[in-house]
Amino acid sequence: MTIEWGWFPDHADEMAELTADHLATAVPAVLLGLLIALPLAVLAHRVRPLRGFILGASNILYTIPSLAFFVLLLPVTGLTRTTAIVGLTAYTLVVLVRNTVEGLDAVPARAREASRAMGTRPLRTLLTVELPLALPVIMAGVRVATVMSISLVSVASYIGYGGLGQLFTDGFQRNYPTPVIAGVALTLLLALVADALLVTVQWLCTPWRRGTTSRQRTSLWRKAA
Repeated sequence: MTIEWGWFPDHADEMAELTADHLATAVPAVLLGLLIALPLAVLAHRVRPLRGFILGASNILYTIPSLAFFVLLLPVTGLTRTTAIVGLTAYTLVVLVRNTVEGLDAVPARAREASRAMGTRPLRTLLTVELPLALPVIMAGVRVATVMSISLVSVASYIGYGGLGQLFTDGFQRNYPTPVIAGVALTLLLALVADALLVTVQWLCTPWRRGTTSRQRTSLWRKAA
């Protein structure tokens, strides 16, 4: 297998365009998945009998093969980017719903009781106490869902909206490995950059954890000394 390095500068504009197209499919899928997962997770957390049904339904969606899912959506959404986004959104739910439920479950009961004792309404308690405390677990799910969506976008190349997956298709059809390697490398780089950005967002949104971590390290150093 030979890589033609001259191919890369010659196709820099194409790779940039396909990368932007890749993000235009992956990012909306994760955002929509999060918007759908949050209310479903809150419902599953508050109404215990519905928990098994909601989590089970998201698991069932994930078992549908991606290419078959896109084919099933074609009569409804047609050969459009919407088909890819809807399919990827469904796949993100298995991670986002479960992680959000687990994050809400992990919120200390004392925090909720303190909020109620102050006369805070349930919705405000959810927004100002429960979700912020559950954020680290939720963000872990968002990170997994984002990387998963970035990798699955390539499958949508079969309906014309696969972003960097178009390089895979082009390389396989011509038995030409260079575009395939370029597509793999760019997809991996995209996933790593997206994950690093989400880690930074989590770090910025959870200042109380930074202080806790610092104190824990100081305590460990003192014990070691």
